[in-house]
Amino acid sequence: MRETSNPVFRSLPKQGGYAQFGTGFGAAGATQQMSQGYPGLQSPQTDYRREVSRPLTIDDVVTKTGITLGVLSVAAIVSFFLVSANQALAGPLTFVGAFGGLALVMVAMFARKQDSKALVLSYAALEGMFLGAISWVLTAFTVGTGNAGSMIGQAVMGTLGVFGGMLVVYKTGAIRVTPKFTRMIVAGLFGVLALMIGNLVLSLFGVGGGEGLGLRSGGTLSIIFSLVCIGIAAFSFLIDFDAADQLIRAGAPEKAAWGIALGLTVTLVWLYLEILRLLSYFQNE
Repeated sequence: MRETSNPVFRSLPKQGGYAQFGTGFGAAGATQQMSQGYPGLQSPQTDYRREVSRPLTIDDVVTKTGITLGVLSVAAIVSFFLVSANQALAGPLTFVGAFGGLALVMVAMFARKQDSKALVLSYAALEGMFLGAISWVLTAFTVGTGNAGSMIGQAVMGTLGVFGGMLVVYKTGAIRVTPKFTRMIVAGLFGVLALMIGNLVLSLFGVGGGEGLGLRSGGTLSIIFSLVCIGIAAFSFLIDFDAADQLIRAGAPEKAAWGIALGLTVTLVWLYLEILRLLSYFQNE
């Protein structure tokens, strides 16, 4: 499988990593054949192995991704209205949601727990908590609470539009996912990440009046930076779709759908935040 720019997808076991599941399926079939000839060898483990070893399908990916995004959306809505009712909750919900979600992604990556349903849904709940709070903060101070819903709706529609558009691009083969293309996106992703960290560190030390490199100050540079981030996130979907497609073709187990859902959700969250930031910059002009 080609490497993907998404860190969650990069930690998913490669095709060879699922060999044990293929072996398990074959073993179950062999046991069934033996049992047909020798009824005395019928084992209750046969059906269990077959169920555990069911190969991944596109329906699994769609269903698990839909569930994950559903949990995230509900948590975001609840968080948004909680902050609207009590602004003092903005900080705690943002902090707990952001760092809690980041911690779970780290666990998924390094402990290879990305196929865990509990972990993925916990991430969705925490990230939803973060998105609801940060969405209120970004909109309340730009368009006011009365028009916050409109701006958030535009960001959501923009996110879904980019996602759907890139899915069409991938399905039609308008842009081919090649190793060179993947390396370019990965390089761009690490470059953007380095700039984000550098900007944060410099802002903490008061450089640029506390705005660091000015990547989030709302000026022209901020708009350009957000557009670059949106572009990288959009093209990352192509690589993620390709990685998911190859897992399906490789006969990965059904539970791998949770890892795919987690990877897609991480990219969707990043894309939504960048679009919401971009909209807030235009409101400030």
